[in-house]
Amino acid sequence: MNKLPTEYFNVDGARIAYTQHGDGPDLLLLHGNSSSKKEFTKYQGDYFHDFHTIAVDSRGHGETVSPAADFNFNRYSDDVLALCAGRGITSAYVIGYSDGGNLSLHLAKKAPHIFKKLVAISPNYLAGGLNDTFLSGTRNAVKVFSFLSRLGLPAKRFVMRLELMTNDIGLTEADLQGIHASLKIIYAEHDLIKEEHILEMARLIPNCGLQKILKANHLTIFERKETLDCIRQYFQEP
Repeated sequence: MNKLPTEYFNVDGARIAYTQHGDGPDLLLLHGNSSSKKEFTKYQGDYFHDFHTIAVDSRGHGETVSPAADFNFNRYSDDVLALCAGRGITSAYVIGYSDGGNLSLHLAKKAPHIFKKLVAISPNYLAGGLNDTFLSGTRNAVKVFSFLSRLGLPAKRFVMRLELMTNDIGLTEADLQGIHASLKIIYAEHDLIKEEHILEMARLIPNCGLQKILKANHLTIFERKETLDCIRQYFQEP
């Protein structure tokens, strides 16, 4: 597939970058931390070519142009909803990976009337749901790059992205219990997210589907055949 042209949507002082491809039901693709819509190149060109896929760059990521203000999932979800409204999307599927999975949780809470089915791959709603070693290392990185930023080096946006992982995502237990959208969580046997945290989320969210991908980790789960087959099957269920 040739490189897809980047398009932009203006919202709340930002130019949200996205690519779209294919014909069929609308499918939003939401990337992980410090990544971009490019993460979904094969999803758009190969895996879900029979959907109208829209891969979005969140603020502070990829080609999206936005002020250096707070990055948070509430703002990100409002951006996605504004994009849907601007493009006339009233019914869509969602695949969110890692931080994109966290964003999917916000969308499921805010707009179950728009999002028919949402897949959250390796999400977490509390920072403490992350692997302890990874969380500790990320917090140390925040301290180092915050210091470099104070020295005048261009590290502020990197710090703000890291802080998305070191803070809770802004949803409470009650929020999860109030999700009425159709949602499926997929996670890896060797994930960066603690299994007990995943199981707790699935317990809190009413009628939440759950699938564990064996012999996979947080990075490899994204394009595993088992993951793609699981998503396909879920989307095809009545």
